[in-house]
Amino acid sequence: MKVAVLAPVAWRTPPRHYGPWEQIASNITEGLIKLGIEVTLFATGDSITAGKLDAVCATGYEEDRSQDAKVLECLHISNLMEKAGRFDIIHNNFDFLPLTYSGLIKTPMITTIHGFSSPRIIPVYKKYNHNNHYVSISNADRSAELDYIATVYNGLDTKDFEFYETPGDYLLYFGRIHPDKGTAEAIEIAQKSGRKLLIAGIIQDENYYREKIEPQLSTDIQYVGHAGPGKRKELLGNAYALLHPINFNEPFGMSVAEAMLCGTPVIAFNRGSMPELIKNAETGYLVNTVDEAVEAVSRINIINRADCYNWASSQFSCDKMVGDYLGLYKRILG
Repeated sequence: MKVAVLAPVAWRTPPRHYGPWEQIASNITEGLIKLGIEVTLFATGDSITAGKLDAVCATGYEEDRSQDAKVLECLHISNLMEKAGRFDIIHNNFDFLPLTYSGLIKTPMITTIHGFSSPRIIPVYKKYNHNNHYVSISNADRSAELDYIATVYNGLDTKDFEFYETPGDYLLYFGRIHPDKGTAEAIEIAQKSGRKLLIAGIIQDENYYREKIEPQLSTDIQYVGHAGPGKRKELLGNAYALLHPINFNEPFGMSVAEAMLCGTPVIAFNRGSMPELIKNAETGYLVNTVDEAVEAVSRINIINRADCYNWASSQFSCDKMVGDYLGLYKRILG
């Protein structure tokens, strides 16, 4: 079986820090290669893979802003589509634009829908539903207007994480600094809990950071910048709990799975995929308000950290995800 994996070209695959779609494209690629599958990864030229790499650009457009994002995307996607006949199946991790080629190629395509940036993109998915195979990354993140072949949870390489039995005393916010992700709410929860908060992640909304986050920073509320793989494990594993007070229906939530893979329980607002990721009162708490989150912080000590690790390992591992996708490839190819 020859598989083409299409990653985005915003960031390197795998990303240096931020880039969830690129990370999953990488995990799928490397996991398939370990199973002896021949894989070509279509990604940026600086990407790292044990398989074949095919690239039209040296770096991603988020890392080299002199490039035009739309031009790069068009060159990148067309590069794969013009070579489609060389592959048995194409695994698209790059949203809706590649679908527009699917009627022009004979190679079957499976598309992981990593969330909907807007309901306005659904007409493209609807148009190509008849000749495509859609996978959702949580049951919560499905459109009633589309047909799906399966739900496959994002899988993480468990070797990148380790179980921390004894945590530190700080709370952690881990994610992009943006109103959707609830950075300001995390600060409020920490302050009301009387606990230290570390904030890690890229600043995606400069105004929000300047107005809502920066004025709150102190010895107890610290912004530590974005965290690469080594720093990430340490931050997550030593945290008393991860705060995830999201203000949108999150399709998955990588940091939630990552935290639990280190044994760290999660307190999250009960939206989107959170009830699928967190076993309430067993691996964390699902809450609806800041005050409920504060109350949950006081009950974190009754959560067994080993339960968090075991649950995440069984549900959100790279091996499980890749096995699920390989089963789908075989089903599609008959």
